Amino acid sequence: MRLLILILQRTAILSLGAVGIWLIVNVFQWVDGELPSVLALVTTYAVAAYVILPYIVRMGLMVIRHQHVPSFTITGDGLPGDPINLALVGTFDELRTAFAKAGWHEADPLTLSSSWGMVKAFVFDTPYPKAPFSTLYLFGRDQDIGFQKAIGNSPRKRHHVRFWAKCLTEAETVDEVFWHGTHRPDTCERVLWVGAGTKDTGFSLTRLTFQITHATDADTNAERDFIMAELSRHSAIGVVDMYEAGEELEAGTVNHYVTDGIIAMAPLKAEEDQRAA
Repeated sequence: MRLLILILQRTAILSLGAVGIWLIVNVFQWVDGELPSVLALVTTYAVAAYVILPYIVRMGLMVIRHQHVPSFTITGDGLPGDPINLALVGTFDELRTAFAKAGWHEADPLTLSSSWGMVKAFVFDTPYPKAPFSTLYLFGRDQDIGFQKAIGNSPRKRHHVRFWAKCLTEAETVDEVFWHGTHRPDTCERVLWVGAGTKDTGFSLTRLTFQITHATDADTNAERDFIMAELSRHSAIGVVDMYEAGEELEAGTVNHYVTDGIIAMAPLKAEEDQRAA
C-alpha cells in the first residue's frame, strides 16, 4: 500500500512539473510574439518565478504532506516559511477583540498603497502601527488576518502573528480534508485559528531571489510564549495547553528558526467576558 501511495505521489509531482514547464513555454511563446526578445524573457521569468512555480510547488507540497498536521507555512516562492506555533479557538470578533485589548494592531491589507507606506516607514524609521504583512500560505490560501505590536518607532522591529481559520469539525481528525481544505469557514462561528508568530528584528535579503524582506528572531518558541502571555495578561484567553505539531521544521527555509515543534493552544474568551475582565 505504501509503495502504491509513493508511486501515485511521484506521478502527481511529475505531472505538476510537466504542467509547469508547459505553462512557462506557452507564456514565452505568447509574449515573444508581442515583445522584443529581452522583454519577453524578463516577462516570462516574472510570471514563472512569481506565479506559476510558487503555485506548482505549493500544490506539490500538499500532495506530499497530505496527512500531516502542518508545522510551517509556505512563502510565495513555495519555500517553507514561518513555523506554526500557536492556535486559538473562537469567533472572528473574539479574536480581534482579544488582540485589541492587548494593544496589538490589525495589519492593513497588502496593496500598492500600503506597501509604499511600509517602504517609507521602514526607510525613514517612522511609525506605521498597521503596516501590512507579506503573504504566507497555509491550507492552500493566504492568511486570513494578522496582528502586530511595534518594537520602537517603526515597523522595522515588531512582534507579529498571522492566522488562518479552520473549521473545528475538520480539526477534530487530521486527515485529507484537514490538509486539502482551502475554503475559509464562516468566522461568525467558533473556529480554530491556526497561527504563526515571529518577531521581526530588521531587514535581510532572501537567499534565492534576493528580495528585501524582514530579518526575524530565530527563537519562535520565545515569540509564541510572548504572544500567549500577552493575551493571558489581558484576560483575553482561557487556559493554555501545549500540543506537538506534525513534524519538526526542516532546514532550507528563508530564515533559520529554532523551534521545539510545540503549539500553544487556548480558547478565546467571549467578548463580554473580555470586557468584564
